[in-house]
Amino acid sequence: MSSAKVPFLDLKAHHDPIRAEVMAAMNEVIDANAFAGGPFVARFEEAYARYCDTKFCVGVGNGTDSLWFSLLALGIGPGDEVITAPMTFMATTEAITYAGAKPVFVDIDPRTYTIDVTKIAAAITPRTKAIIPVHLFGQCADMDPIMALARSHNLVVIEDAAQAQGAIYKGRKAGSIGHAGSFSFYPGKNLGAWGEAGAVTTNDPALRERLQMFREHGQKKKYYHDVVGWNGRMDGLQGAVLGVKLKYLDQANAGRRRAAARYAALLAGTPGVVLPAEVEPGRSVWHVYAIRLEGRDQVLKQLGERGIGCGIHYPVPVHLQQAYASLGHKRGDFPVSEACGDTFLSLPMYPELTDQQIETVASGLKASLPALAQGVSA
Repeated sequence: MSSAKVPFLDLKAHHDPIRAEVMAAMNEVIDANAFAGGPFVARFEEAYARYCDTKFCVGVGNGTDSLWFSLLALGIGPGDEVITAPMTFMATTEAITYAGAKPVFVDIDPRTYTIDVTKIAAAITPRTKAIIPVHLFGQCADMDPIMALARSHNLVVIEDAAQAQGAIYKGRKAGSIGHAGSFSFYPGKNLGAWGEAGAVTTNDPALRERLQMFREHGQKKKYYHDVVGWNGRMDGLQGAVLGVKLKYLDQANAGRRRAAARYAALLAGTPGVVLPAEVEPGRSVWHVYAIRLEGRDQVLKQLGERGIGCGIHYPVPVHLQQAYASLGHKRGDFPVSEACGDTFLSLPMYPELTDQQIETVASGLKASLPALAQGVSA
Protein backbone atom coordinates (compact mmCIF):
# COMPACT_ATOMS: atom_id res chain seq x y z
CA MET A 1 0.00 0.00 0.00
CA SER A 2 1.28 3.45 -0.91
CA SER A 3 2.53 5.58 1.95
CA ALA A 4 1.98 8.77 -0.06
CA LYS A 5 0.57 11.64 1.93
CA VAL A 6 -3.13 12.33 1.51
CA PRO A 7 -4.18 15.93 2.25
CA PHE A 8 -7.52 16.63 3.89
CA LEU A 9 -8.34 19.03 1.06
CA ASP A 10 -6.46 19.65 -2.20
CA LEU A 11 -7.63 22.91 -3.78
CA LYS A 12 -4.66 22.90 -6.15
CA ALA A 13 -5.82 19.64 -7.72
CA HIS A 14 -9.32 21.09 -7.89
CA HIS A 15 -8.35 24.38 -9.53
CA ASP A 16 -5.42 23.56 -11.81
CA PRO A 17 -7.54 21.99 -14.61
CA ILE A 18 -9.75 25.11 -14.86
CA ARG A 19 -7.20 27.74 -13.90
CA ALA A 20 -6.85 29.25 -17.36
CA GLU A 21 -10.63 29.51 -17.76
CA VAL A 22 -11.02 31.17 -14.36
CA MET A 23 -8.17 33.59 -15.02
CA ALA A 24 -9.76 34.57 -18.34
CA ALA A 25 -13.04 35.28 -16.56
CA MET A 26 -11.26 37.36 -13.93
CA ASN A 27 -9.50 39.32 -16.67
CA GLU A 28 -12.92 40.22 -18.08
CA VAL A 29 -13.83 41.75 -14.73
CA ILE A 30 -10.55 43.66 -14.60
CA ASP A 31 -11.04 44.94 -18.15
CA ALA A 32 -14.57 46.11 -17.25
CA ASN A 33 -13.52 47.46 -13.82
CA ALA A 34 -16.73 45.89 -12.43
CA PHE A 35 -15.44 45.00 -8.99
CA ALA A 36 -18.29 45.63 -6.51
CA GLY A 37 -21.47 43.86 -7.49
CA GLY A 38 -22.24 44.59 -11.15
CA PRO A 39 -22.82 42.51 -14.27
CA PHE A 40 -20.58 39.56 -13.44
CA VAL A 41 -22.37 39.05 -10.12
CA ALA A 42 -25.74 39.40 -11.88
CA ARG A 43 -24.70 36.79 -14.43
CA PHE A 44 -23.77 34.36 -11.68
CA GLU A 45 -26.98 35.07 -9.77
CA GLU A 46 -29.05 34.14 -12.82
CA ALA A 47 -27.04 30.96 -13.41
CA TYR A 48 -27.16 29.85 -9.79
CA ALA A 49 -30.91 30.48 -9.52
CA ARG A 50 -31.38 28.25 -12.58
CA TYR A 51 -29.11 25.62 -11.05
CA CYS A 52 -31.07 25.60 -7.77
CA ASP A 53 -34.45 25.63 -9.55
CA THR A 54 -35.40 28.92 -7.91
CA LYS A 55 -36.62 32.17 -9.42
CA PHE A 56 -34.02 34.38 -7.77
CA CYS A 57 -30.53 34.43 -6.31
CA VAL A 58 -28.95 37.34 -4.45
CA GLY A 59 -25.16 37.31 -4.22
CA VAL A 60 -23.63 38.55 -0.96
CA GLY A 61 -20.25 38.88 0.69
CA ASN A 62 -20.15 35.54 2.50
CA GLY A 63 -22.29 32.75 3.92
CA THR A 64 -22.79 34.48 7.26
CA ASP A 65 -24.21 37.52 5.48
CA SER A 66 -26.58 35.24 3.58
CA LEU A 67 -28.05 33.92 6.82
CA TRP A 68 -28.15 37.31 8.54
CA PHE A 69 -29.72 39.17 5.61
CA SER A 70 -32.28 36.38 5.19
CA LEU A 71 -33.38 36.77 8.80
CA LEU A 72 -33.52 40.56 8.55
CA ALA A 73 -35.38 40.49 5.24
CA LEU A 74 -37.93 38.07 6.69
CA GLY A 75 -38.58 40.38 9.63
CA ILE A 76 -36.83 38.38 12.35
CA GLY A 77 -35.60 40.59 15.17
CA PRO A 78 -35.45 41.30 18.92
CA GLY A 79 -37.73 39.13 21.03
CA ASP A 80 -38.03 36.44 18.36
CA GLU A 81 -36.83 32.86 18.63
CA VAL A 82 -35.27 30.82 15.83
CA ILE A 83 -35.06 27.03 16.04
CA THR A 84 -31.92 25.34 14.75
CA ALA A 85 -29.52 22.50 15.58
CA PRO A 86 -26.48 22.85 17.86
CA MET A 87 -24.35 20.61 15.61
CA THR A 88 -23.40 23.25 13.08
CA PHE A 89 -20.77 25.87 12.40
CA MET A 90 -21.02 28.97 14.57
CA ALA A 91 -22.22 31.15 11.69
CA THR A 92 -25.72 29.67 11.87
CA THR A 93 -26.30 31.05 15.35
CA GLU A 94 -24.18 34.19 14.93
CA ALA A 95 -26.63 35.33 12.28
CA ILE A 96 -29.56 34.71 14.62
CA THR A 97 -27.87 36.67 17.39
CA TYR A 98 -26.91 39.60 15.16
CA ALA A 99 -30.51 39.78 13.94
CA GLY A 100 -31.41 40.36 17.60
CA ALA A 101 -33.18 37.02 17.99
CA LYS A 102 -32.52 34.04 20.27
CA PRO A 103 -31.33 30.65 19.00
CA VAL A 104 -33.36 27.72 20.34
CA PHE A 105 -31.73 24.35 19.86
CA VAL A 106 -33.14 21.00 18.85
CA ASP A 107 -30.91 17.91 18.84
CA ILE A 108 -29.91 16.09 15.67
CA ASP A 109 -30.99 12.76 14.25
CA PRO A 110 -28.36 10.08 15.06
CA ARG A 111 -28.38 8.74 11.50
CA THR A 112 -28.49 11.85 9.31
CA TYR A 113 -26.82 14.37 11.66
CA THR A 114 -29.46 16.90 10.58
CA ILE A 115 -32.12 18.38 12.85
CA ASP A 116 -34.39 15.77 14.48
CA VAL A 117 -37.78 16.68 13.06
CA THR A 118 -39.59 14.72 15.79
CA LYS A 119 -38.30 17.19 18.39
CA ILE A 120 -39.06 20.50 16.68
CA ALA A 121 -42.72 20.86 17.70
CA ALA A 122 -41.84 20.74 21.40
CA ALA A 123 -39.42 23.66 20.94
CA ILE A 124 -41.99 25.99 19.36
CA THR A 125 -43.23 28.82 21.59
CA PRO A 126 -45.30 31.96 20.93
CA ARG A 127 -41.99 33.75 20.25
CA THR A 128 -40.84 31.30 17.56
CA LYS A 129 -40.66 32.98 14.17
CA ALA A 130 -38.32 30.80 12.09
CA ILE A 131 -36.62 27.44 11.66
CA ILE A 132 -33.13 27.10 10.23
CA PRO A 133 -32.50 23.44 9.32
CA VAL A 134 -28.82 22.81 8.58
CA HIS A 135 -28.02 20.54 5.63
CA LEU A 136 -24.97 19.23 7.45
CA PHE A 137 -22.06 17.66 5.57
CA GLY A 138 -23.94 17.83 2.25
CA GLN A 139 -27.15 16.00 3.16
CA CYS A 140 -30.51 17.75 3.23
CA ALA A 141 -32.54 17.82 6.42
CA ASP A 142 -35.94 16.13 6.29
CA MET A 143 -37.71 19.13 4.82
CA ASP A 144 -41.31 17.96 4.30
CA PRO A 145 -42.21 17.70 8.00
CA ILE A 146 -40.29 20.92 8.68
CA MET A 147 -42.31 22.81 6.07
CA ALA A 148 -45.54 21.27 7.37
CA LEU A 149 -44.73 22.48 10.89
CA ALA A 150 -43.83 25.91 9.54
CA ARG A 151 -47.15 26.19 7.73
CA SER A 152 -49.17 25.12 10.75
CA HIS A 153 -47.37 27.60 13.05
CA ASN A 154 -46.91 30.45 10.53
CA LEU A 155 -43.11 30.22 10.64
CA VAL A 156 -40.52 30.97 7.99
CA VAL A 157 -37.86 28.45 7.00
CA ILE A 158 -34.31 29.35 5.97
CA GLU A 159 -32.30 26.41 4.67
CA ASP A 160 -28.69 26.61 5.85
CA ALA A 161 -27.33 25.00 2.70
CA ALA A 162 -23.74 26.24 3.12
CA GLN A 163 -22.46 22.67 2.75
CA ALA A 164 -25.06 21.41 0.28
CA GLN A 165 -24.62 23.00 -3.16
CA GLY A 166 -26.37 20.55 -5.48
CA ALA A 167 -27.81 18.26 -2.79
CA ILE A 168 -31.26 16.88 -3.55
CA TYR A 169 -34.28 16.13 -1.33
CA LYS A 170 -37.15 14.25 -2.98
CA GLY A 171 -36.24 15.61 -6.38
CA ARG A 172 -35.80 19.20 -5.17
CA LYS A 173 -32.52 21.06 -4.94
CA ALA A 174 -31.20 22.35 -1.63
CA GLY A 175 -32.14 26.01 -1.31
CA SER A 176 -35.38 25.67 -3.27
CA ILE A 177 -37.63 24.24 -0.53
CA GLY A 178 -37.75 26.82 2.28
CA HIS A 179 -38.64 30.48 2.07
CA ALA A 180 -34.95 31.16 1.52
CA GLY A 181 -31.81 29.12 0.95
CA SER A 182 -28.53 30.34 2.41
CA PHE A 183 -25.25 29.40 0.73
CA SER A 184 -21.59 29.90 1.52
CA PHE A 185 -18.98 29.85 -1.23
CA TYR A 186 -16.00 29.74 1.14
CA PRO A 187 -13.09 28.28 -0.87
CA GLY A 188 -13.34 24.79 0.63
CA LYS A 189 -17.05 24.39 -0.13
CA ASN A 190 -18.34 22.15 -2.93
CA LEU A 191 -18.77 25.35 -4.94
CA GLY A 192 -16.00 27.54 -3.62
CA ALA A 193 -14.93 31.06 -4.55
CA TRP A 194 -11.36 32.30 -4.72
CA GLY A 195 -12.06 34.32 -1.59
CA GLU A 196 -15.25 35.02 0.36
CA ALA A 197 -18.74 34.93 -1.13
CA GLY A 198 -22.28 33.77 -0.39
CA ALA A 199 -25.79 33.86 -1.80
CA VAL A 200 -29.48 33.57 -0.94
CA THR A 201 -31.97 31.77 -3.17
CA THR A 202 -35.72 32.36 -3.07
CA ASN A 203 -38.89 32.24 -5.14
CA ASP A 204 -40.34 35.34 -3.45
CA PRO A 205 -39.84 38.59 -5.43
CA ALA A 206 -40.52 40.79 -2.38
CA LEU A 207 -37.92 38.89 -0.35
CA ARG A 208 -35.42 39.23 -3.18
CA GLU A 209 -35.95 43.00 -3.20
CA ARG A 210 -35.44 43.27 0.55
CA LEU A 211 -32.30 41.10 0.39
CA GLN A 212 -30.90 43.36 -2.32
CA MET A 213 -31.55 46.38 -0.09
CA PHE A 214 -29.92 44.88 2.99
CA ARG A 215 -26.73 44.01 1.09
CA GLU A 216 -26.61 47.53 -0.39
CA HIS A 217 -26.78 49.79 2.70
CA GLY A 218 -30.59 49.65 2.66
CA GLN A 219 -30.86 51.31 -0.75
CA LYS A 220 -33.30 50.69 -3.56
CA LYS A 221 -31.95 53.77 -5.30
CA LYS A 222 -28.48 55.21 -4.77
CA TYR A 223 -28.35 57.49 -1.72
CA TYR A 224 -31.99 56.77 -0.80
CA HIS A 225 -31.97 54.42 2.18
CA ASP A 226 -35.28 52.73 3.04
CA VAL A 227 -33.85 50.59 5.85
CA VAL A 228 -30.63 50.38 7.82
CA GLY A 229 -28.64 47.91 5.76
CA TRP A 230 -25.06 46.77 5.46
CA ASN A 231 -22.24 46.52 2.96
CA GLY A 232 -22.77 42.91 1.92
CA ARG A 233 -22.18 42.86 -1.82
CA MET A 234 -20.50 40.00 -3.64
CA ASP A 235 -17.50 41.31 -5.54
CA GLY A 236 -17.26 40.99 -9.30
CA LEU A 237 -14.16 38.81 -9.29
CA GLN A 238 -15.88 36.21 -7.11
CA GLY A 239 -18.97 36.33 -9.32
CA ALA A 240 -16.78 35.54 -12.33
CA VAL A 241 -14.92 32.72 -10.55
CA LEU A 242 -18.15 31.15 -9.36
CA GLY A 243 -19.70 31.45 -12.80
CA VAL A 244 -16.91 29.30 -14.22
CA LYS A 245 -16.85 26.80 -11.36
CA LEU A 246 -20.62 26.35 -11.38
CA LYS A 247 -20.31 24.66 -14.79
CA TYR A 248 -18.23 21.92 -13.15
CA LEU A 249 -20.19 21.55 -9.89
CA ASP A 250 -22.18 18.46 -10.86
CA GLN A 251 -19.01 16.78 -12.09
CA ALA A 252 -17.24 17.66 -8.84
CA ASN A 253 -20.14 16.39 -6.73
CA ALA A 254 -20.08 13.14 -8.71
CA GLY A 255 -16.42 12.81 -7.77
CA ARG A 256 -17.30 13.25 -4.11
CA ARG A 257 -20.05 10.66 -4.38
CA ARG A 258 -17.60 8.23 -5.99
CA ALA A 259 -15.13 8.80 -3.16
CA ALA A 260 -17.84 8.31 -0.52
CA ALA A 261 -18.95 5.05 -2.12
CA ARG A 262 -15.36 3.82 -2.17
CA TYR A 263 -14.86 4.70 1.49
CA ALA A 264 -18.08 2.89 2.36
CA ALA A 265 -17.00 -0.25 0.50
CA LEU A 266 -13.53 -0.32 2.07
CA LEU A 267 -14.63 0.50 5.63
CA ALA A 268 -17.88 -1.48 5.87
CA GLY A 269 -17.87 -3.69 8.93
CA THR A 270 -14.77 -2.13 10.48
CA PRO A 271 -15.14 -2.72 14.24
CA GLY A 272 -15.74 0.46 16.21
CA VAL A 273 -16.38 2.65 13.15
CA VAL A 274 -19.79 4.12 12.35
CA LEU A 275 -20.01 5.21 8.72
CA PRO A 276 -22.15 8.16 7.60
CA ALA A 277 -25.45 7.22 5.98
CA GLU A 278 -27.08 8.68 2.91
CA VAL A 279 -30.78 8.60 3.69
CA GLU A 280 -33.25 8.03 0.86
CA PRO A 281 -34.86 9.70 -0.95
CA GLY A 282 -32.13 12.31 -0.67
CA ARG A 283 -28.83 12.61 -2.51
CA SER A 284 -25.88 13.89 -0.51
CA VAL A 285 -23.06 15.86 -2.07
CA TRP A 286 -20.63 14.73 0.65
CA HIS A 287 -19.10 18.05 1.58
CA VAL A 288 -17.65 16.22 4.59
CA TYR A 289 -17.19 12.47 5.07
CA ALA A 290 -17.43 12.13 8.85
CA ILE A 291 -17.12 8.75 10.49
CA ARG A 292 -17.65 8.20 14.21
CA LEU A 293 -15.39 6.29 16.56
CA GLU A 294 -14.30 6.24 20.17
CA GLY A 295 -10.72 7.31 20.80
CA ARG A 296 -11.06 9.81 17.94
CA ASP A 297 -8.27 12.13 19.08
CA GLN A 298 -5.76 9.28 19.34
CA VAL A 299 -6.68 8.01 15.89
CA LEU A 300 -6.48 11.54 14.45
CA LYS A 301 -2.95 11.87 15.82
CA GLN A 302 -1.87 8.50 14.41
CA LEU A 303 -3.33 9.27 11.00
CA GLY A 304 -1.45 12.57 11.00
CA GLU A 305 1.77 10.70 11.73
CA ARG A 306 1.01 8.52 8.69
CA GLY A 307 0.69 11.61 6.50
CA ILE A 308 -3.10 11.42 6.26
CA GLY A 309 -4.87 14.72 6.82
CA CYS A 310 -8.15 14.55 8.74
CA GLY A 311 -10.36 17.05 10.54
CA ILE A 312 -13.07 17.34 13.17
CA HIS A 313 -16.52 18.85 12.47
CA TYR A 314 -17.43 20.00 15.14
CA PRO A 315 -15.79 19.17 18.47
CA VAL A 316 -17.88 21.58 20.57
CA PRO A 317 -21.58 21.89 19.70
CA VAL A 318 -22.79 25.48 19.68
CA HIS A 319 -24.83 25.16 22.89
CA LEU A 320 -21.61 24.41 24.80
CA GLN A 321 -19.56 27.23 23.27
CA GLN A 322 -18.44 29.94 25.69
CA ALA A 323 -19.98 32.53 23.38
CA TYR A 324 -23.44 31.12 24.24
CA ALA A 325 -22.89 30.50 27.94
CA SER A 326 -25.62 33.08 28.60
CA LEU A 327 -28.22 30.64 27.27
CA GLY A 328 -27.52 28.43 30.28
CA HIS A 329 -27.11 25.12 28.51
CA LYS A 330 -25.10 22.30 30.00
CA ARG A 331 -23.63 19.03 28.85
CA GLY A 332 -26.41 16.48 28.54
CA ASP A 333 -28.97 18.90 27.09
CA PHE A 334 -28.47 17.67 23.51
CA PRO A 335 -26.84 14.25 23.87
CA VAL A 336 -26.71 13.21 20.21
CA SER A 337 -24.92 16.39 19.17
CA GLU A 338 -22.54 16.02 22.10
CA ALA A 339 -21.77 12.37 21.32
CA CYS A 340 -21.12 13.29 17.70
CA GLY A 341 -18.86 16.15 18.72
CA ASP A 342 -16.82 13.68 20.79
CA THR A 343 -16.57 11.03 18.06
CA PHE A 344 -16.72 12.67 14.61
CA LEU A 345 -13.59 12.23 12.48
CA SER A 346 -13.68 13.79 9.01
CA LEU A 347 -11.68 11.87 6.41
CA PRO A 348 -10.14 13.49 3.32
CA MET A 349 -12.92 14.41 0.88
CA TYR A 350 -12.61 16.22 -2.43
CA PRO A 351 -13.54 15.32 -6.01
CA GLU A 352 -9.99 14.54 -7.15
CA LEU A 353 -9.27 11.87 -4.52
CA THR A 354 -7.84 8.85 -6.31
CA ASP A 355 -8.73 5.26 -5.50
CA GLN A 356 -5.16 4.77 -4.29
CA GLN A 357 -5.47 7.73 -1.92
CA ILE A 358 -8.79 6.45 -0.57
CA GLU A 359 -7.25 2.99 -0.04
CA THR A 360 -4.32 4.64 1.77
CA VAL A 361 -6.76 6.44 4.10
CA ALA A 362 -8.81 3.29 4.74
CA SER A 363 -5.80 1.11 5.49
CA GLY A 364 -4.23 3.83 7.64
CA LEU A 365 -7.45 4.20 9.61
CA LYS A 366 -7.70 0.47 10.26
CA ALA A 367 -4.08 0.37 11.36
CA SER A 368 -4.67 3.30 13.73
CA LEU A 369 -7.71 1.87 15.51
CA PRO A 370 -7.23 0.71 19.07
CA ALA A 371 -7.01 -3.08 19.32
CA LEU A 372 -10.11 -3.30 21.46
CA ALA A 373 -12.20 -0.72 19.59
CA GLN A 374 -15.80 -0.76 20.66
CA GLY A 375 -18.80 0.31 18.62
CA VAL A 376 -20.22 3.79 19.02
CA SER A 377 -23.77 3.84 20.30
CA ALA A 378 -25.96 6.42 18.63
